[in-house]
Amino acid sequence: MAAKFALNEEVVVIVGSGAGGGTLGNELAQKGINVVVLEAGKRHEINDFENDEWPMFDKISWLDKRTTSGTWRIAKDFPNLPTWIVKAVGGSTVHWAGASLRFQEHEFKTRTHYGAVAGANLLDWPITLAELEPYYAKAEDKMGVGGTNGIPRLPGNNNYKVLAAGAKKMGYKDYHSGNMAINSQPRDGRGSCQQIGFCFQGCKSGAKWSTLYTEIPKGEQTGHLEIRADAQVLKIEHNAAGLVTGVLYSDAKGNRSFQKARVVCVAGNSIESPRLLLNSASAQFPNGLANSSGQVGKNYMRHMTGSVYATFEQPVHMYRGTTMAGIVRDEARHDTKRGFVGGYEMETVSLGVPFMAAFMDPGSWGRDFSSAMDAYDNMAGMWLVGEDMAQESNGVTLHATEKDQFGLPIPNVQFSDHANDIAMRKHAFGQGSALYQSVGAKRVIYTPPYPSTHNMGTNRMSARAQDGVVNQWGQSHDIKNLFVSDGSQFTSGASENPTLTIVALAIRQADFIAGAMRRKEL
Repeated sequence: MAAKFALNEEVVVIVGSGAGGGTLGNELAQKGINVVVLEAGKRHEINDFENDEWPMFDKISWLDKRTTSGTWRIAKDFPNLPTWIVKAVGGSTVHWAGASLRFQEHEFKTRTHYGAVAGANLLDWPITLAELEPYYAKAEDKMGVGGTNGIPRLPGNNNYKVLAAGAKKMGYKDYHSGNMAINSQPRDGRGSCQQIGFCFQGCKSGAKWSTLYTEIPKGEQTGHLEIRADAQVLKIEHNAAGLVTGVLYSDAKGNRSFQKARVVCVAGNSIESPRLLLNSASAQFPNGLANSSGQVGKNYMRHMTGSVYATFEQPVHMYRGTTMAGIVRDEARHDTKRGFVGGYEMETVSLGVPFMAAFMDPGSWGRDFSSAMDAYDNMAGMWLVGEDMAQESNGVTLHATEKDQFGLPIPNVQFSDHANDIAMRKHAFGQGSALYQSVGAKRVIYTPPYPSTHNMGTNRMSARAQDGVVNQWGQSHDIKNLFVSDGSQFTSGASENPTLTIVALAIRQADFIAGAMRRKEL
């Protein structure tokens, strides 16, 4: 029986139930700590998932109004959808592809390795790869990541076979079907991947790790974890001593409640987390909570992305099988001879016909576009994921006039590519094109960035309080019982997909919070 805690009970409150919040909630519950997780979205179970792109997009996506600004093409193509993330229990672990990669050592120390990059706001993380490695290992075991812990990798589908053949022709050495948190064999009470091909719509077989049906039910079984769905947190309250005391939230009917808290952990993604801190401004904290540095909402990163699709003489049927089980890692190194700092991954990707029509070249029309769609069965595709530069001007601010359904300012997401991002994308498009042409591509299509799922920064870790928002434990520099527990705490974005690092940090943070509570420091 799931726990039900009173509003006046001093629990740990976690805002958000995704990779960070859902994992943290279970980890604390397993240690006997009472936790309430407040999730703005609904609770959709596996039976609610549909293998259909648009209905599931409408059912699970965060579609509350947002605005965008900056020079990125998203501002023109998708002005109210800067990100493609989930508003539901499990957060974006419902929608994610499953790629689970460790950051490289130099990516934790970008200021040291890259130097002062003009126009960038680089900073070293206050932790190292060596410090995070034990938690990476725990995360890989928890998530069942193929290629680790003796777990076989997934079989390669046709899309991967084309990628691998091209990688071999290019002389690349580090390519395989990916370190995926998708069961290649039954594990942890869940079956193996059925190669259905709708990974982004929620995994109907439950083979893909998601906090929805792994961490959260395990936490509920302890009696120490309660999930409240349809619970939009509006404000974090604090006392005269400057400690947070709980959160004000609204249910689906608009009824408002205040949940008392001993500790508050914000895990609402890199847009909602800073927005909540900014919307929690008070006389004592006029610029928002945890914002003495002025860095809340700044240094937003979304990865250098783009896609390369290629058409061939024979059918590929890239949509059959796992969406993203294939990777080339050779370009993920730091090598300034290519004309940029940092590196990028090439990962297999496939969109269904409806999404391909929407995202291939938004707004395009005519024979050039239709002929590409006509060749869909003969198409192979890769997604490019590279390290983008933290810039203080990129970030989340409160809209000056527009309000949401609760009367609070909506977020505006400002983003412009750094020159390094542009140089990296140009190189990646060139290498992706060469890879496909090496195995006989008839035509190569470059697709601009989609609304990003990889949202990082905006509440970054820093050794010094004036440089960021939280310390090496995700604990706010300003308020000791306020934590950030999602990708917004990232100091740099690295070239790898972020989920594994979010989970590793959540496991580590749970150890820290539990220890501090035991010592009566929280």
